[in-house]
Amino acid sequence: MEHILEIIGTIVGLIYLWQEYHASIYLWLTSIIMPAIYLFIYYDAGLYADFGINIYYLIIAVYGWLSWRYSFRLFGQNSNEELNVSHTGMRSIIILSIISGIIWLLISYILTQYTDSNVPISDALTTALSITGMYMLARKYIEQWFVWAVVDVICVGLYFYKELYFTSALYAVYAIIAIFGYHKWKKLIQSNN
Repeated sequence: MEHILEIIGTIVGLIYLWQEYHASIYLWLTSIIMPAIYLFIYYDAGLYADFGINIYYLIIAVYGWLSWRYSFRLFGQNSNEELNVSHTGMRSIIILSIISGIIWLLISYILTQYTDSNVPISDALTTALSITGMYMLARKYIEQWFVWAVVDVICVGLYFYKELYFTSALYAVYAIIAIFGYHKWKKLIQSNN
């Protein structure tokens, strides 16, 4: 049953990736299904930070839908226009980097002190960067592809080590697609200007 669920999660993940590559707003609906599946997979594998991040993914999916559809912001000016792909400002990059570092340290500490995780540092790192990457995706920042490329490469090794072979292969595909996704979104920025 565990491997069947992982295969289903992998298929849903590929659908999600296709939607993200094409900047389809429907990726946010897929962003509800995929984490629901992976909650079970990651908990069973002892990847507790990845388990926790999937709860965040469910929440950010709602924010992402509102952000892309209505240019919704938690703080600041909202509009009823669809959000366009844009670059992350330097100020945002600095803030997001600091927040990612703090989250990584906090999750590493929690996993080291309070769980039986045998991969607390890498599990925490991919989780912290994924939190940042999902926020950047919700804001339609092109640089989110760089964050995902780093996460994907680390996850390939992490999931292979945890014997989640289908998921490891999925993240290898994600890493490759991140390169193409960046170039696709770069064309979208040029067409919007």
